[in-house]
Amino acid sequence: MRILAFLTFVLALAGPARAEDFAVYEKDVLPLLKQHCYKCHGDGKIKAGLRLTGRDALRKGGDSGPAIDEKNPAKSLLLKAINYKDGLEMPPTGKLPAKDIETITKWVQAGAAMPAAAAAAADPHAAPKSDGKDYWAYQPVRPVAPPKVAKADWVRNPIDAFILAKLEGKGLAPNPPADPAALVRRLSYDLTGLPPTPAEVDAFVAAHKADARAATAALVDRLLASPHYGEKWGRHWLDVVRFAETNGYERDGEKPNAWRYRDYVIRSFNADKPYDQFVREQLAGDEMPGSDPDPIIATGFYRLGLWDDEPADPLQALFDGYDDYVTTTGQAFLGMTVNCCRCHDHKIDPLPQADYYRLAAFFRDIRPFSDSRDVRSKFNLTDISPPEQKRVYEAELTERQRRKEALKAEMKPIEDAAIAQMPPEDQLKVQDGKRDEVVRKIGKFLPEVEKPRYTKLKAEFDALAKKPMPAREMALSVNNCDARPKPMHVMIRGNPHARGAEVVPGFPKVFSTPDPVIPTPGPDAKTSGRRTVLARWITEPTNPMTARVMVNRVWGWHFGRGIVGTPSDFGKFGEAPTHPELLDWLAGEFVRNGWSVKQLHRTILLSNTYLQSARANPAAAKVDPANHLLARFPMRRLLAEEVRDSILEVGGKLNRATYGKSIYPPIPKEVLAGQSVPGEGWHTSPPEQANRRSVYVFVKRSLQLPILATHDQADTDGSCPVRYTTTVPTQALGMLNGAFLQESAAALMARLEKEHAGDRAAQVRAAIRLTTGRAPANEEVAADLKFIDRLKSERSLSPEAAMKQYCLLALNANEFVYLD
Repeated sequence: MRILAFLTFVLALAGPARAEDFAVYEKDVLPLLKQHCYKCHGDGKIKAGLRLTGRDALRKGGDSGPAIDEKNPAKSLLLKAINYKDGLEMPPTGKLPAKDIETITKWVQAGAAMPAAAAAAADPHAAPKSDGKDYWAYQPVRPVAPPKVAKADWVRNPIDAFILAKLEGKGLAPNPPADPAALVRRLSYDLTGLPPTPAEVDAFVAAHKADARAATAALVDRLLASPHYGEKWGRHWLDVVRFAETNGYERDGEKPNAWRYRDYVIRSFNADKPYDQFVREQLAGDEMPGSDPDPIIATGFYRLGLWDDEPADPLQALFDGYDDYVTTTGQAFLGMTVNCCRCHDHKIDPLPQADYYRLAAFFRDIRPFSDSRDVRSKFNLTDISPPEQKRVYEAELTERQRRKEALKAEMKPIEDAAIAQMPPEDQLKVQDGKRDEVVRKIGKFLPEVEKPRYTKLKAEFDALAKKPMPAREMALSVNNCDARPKPMHVMIRGNPHARGAEVVPGFPKVFSTPDPVIPTPGPDAKTSGRRTVLARWITEPTNPMTARVMVNRVWGWHFGRGIVGTPSDFGKFGEAPTHPELLDWLAGEFVRNGWSVKQLHRTILLSNTYLQSARANPAAAKVDPANHLLARFPMRRLLAEEVRDSILEVGGKLNRATYGKSIYPPIPKEVLAGQSVPGEGWHTSPPEQANRRSVYVFVKRSLQLPILATHDQADTDGSCPVRYTTTVPTQALGMLNGAFLQESAAALMARLEKEHAGDRAAQVRAAIRLTTGRAPANEEVAADLKFIDRLKSERSLSPEAAMKQYCLLALNANEFVYLD
């Protein structure tokens, strides 16, 4: 009886579970059920007449009847039993810990949600399985009305209603608005990755005082129109698609022209290219009609991953390449860890192994990165030159080939006559196809009368071979695809040498989407057309994943954490959404607004939720210490690129030039010494070029710029959905002692002296304004001046050395590298 009362608490709701309630069941309640119940109430022989193998069986209950009082959950027999009341005691082996009792109580009071159960598990100790289709992430995006809230005057747009409803449900209130000086700094970094100038801060503070709403909207529009917006938000996307400009492994060879993909991404964000088009271009740009080079460049997406130029098992390496495509596509666009079922069915999500290979079949037409160790191959480079440039190149190529053939025809009789005079072994080599080897030795066998003419012909031929061809614009891409790709099979345990059943391109079965119709390639087709089919399915407005995943990423890049805290895993191993209704509302608006990322920014940034201050909220900290409910704006540290760019900017050294080939800032010789060949692949740029923004720094997998590496630059071995912020000693050591910081402190000092010559107080005030964005109080300036004087008197530093140390201090202040 006591066990029965415990078991029947899994009574399910009639409809699909809400995301939050389902997550409670999956992560908190289900483990208790497995531990205490399945031995007696799973499959096979059962006790007290109760099975846990289906919803009907649970509704029927066992000998004691239902354990949940749906009208009055507080009176449920379950809650009495776990609290050892009214003679009910469960589990019989001892009372559960208080935290487990609280978990079950909250779950019951929320409605005891659980997914519909399927057939009984073969293992009586295993959880009953379901088809997974009722899981929140696989449901269509629903139209959602913003909830009613008590403090309606705080609601500036629907986002605020969703956030406030959760806060009010916990008895909490949101923070007051952020200080205007802090807000302009926050918005500038969030949208461009650069600090505002003191003049920009002053202008915004004044405008905000006159009309806060209009001033904020105008600032957001100005920053979205900046060319530096695309640099900041393009860098976010480059994290997701594992952007790097080298192949990794021992040689870590360069990926030719990978910088064009980076520039394509920056241009796309600046132009507010509709996100669905952005996705289609990356997945199938080479299958799109027209002459626009951008879709071709976009397919560089496939070439950004690791590539082994000397694999021990070429077939395994080939399928590792397909795995890279499936993994990155699944995580980046769909928020699904499809890669988890390469070797077996997914352990928790409803993804059978065959789904993995059906998706992989869409990519079967893509050739490997190269068919040799040469990083420049016909498979990964495409000529995207303008038509006139192509015409010039092809005309020159045709003329050179014609002239070289003519020269060969003139030289051949002379060479033949000379070869006839050579030793027999050399003549045999010619017959064996080694003519070029023999021709290199014919000098002394040439007839004297022919030597001048032959020498002239040979010199012209060699000059043609060495003469540079007219420039072409080449893009890293997919090219020369297999229009009629080989069949794809399920690989037993993921081993490409152990083929199982053949599969055809298809979508994950959990979506109940009809099998795709793959067009038959024409006789002149250059691709199979499969990837276009996949791209269209992913960008269908009815796809439940794509819009949700992208709006969640944008939200997370603004607030430091997505509504779903695992932005590339919306499955059951991931985290449940904190605000599922808000997620659906944002996804719906995103599609209705033409997949515009900039409009999504406006909606988020002009909400009172975003405009809150970041100051501590003691009441909220007790209830929600992780700030998932957003009772305050979450403070964050600058990203690695923002740290370096800000240091250059405040020192007056930042080169804001946009686009173009990657740069190579100086790297200390001690760091370069860690390479197998010190300095290989790192061509230090001239100072002006080296001071460009960090998004343009060459991304070499085996060698990172120290200041970027220590501040948590993205890991490029795979898709990087979140950068975790670390605090480690090497950051402080580099920021205090590194050559870059020492040079930057000197640059800041020089700027201050130039702008405020001889006025130390004005220099201190300007240093604080440049590094923090705020106007310091007189007392703060006075205290800092005393610090400089102490450096001179106690450390015997010259005025210039003391000021340089002060500038170094300013660049090391927490207020410089953290945003309120």
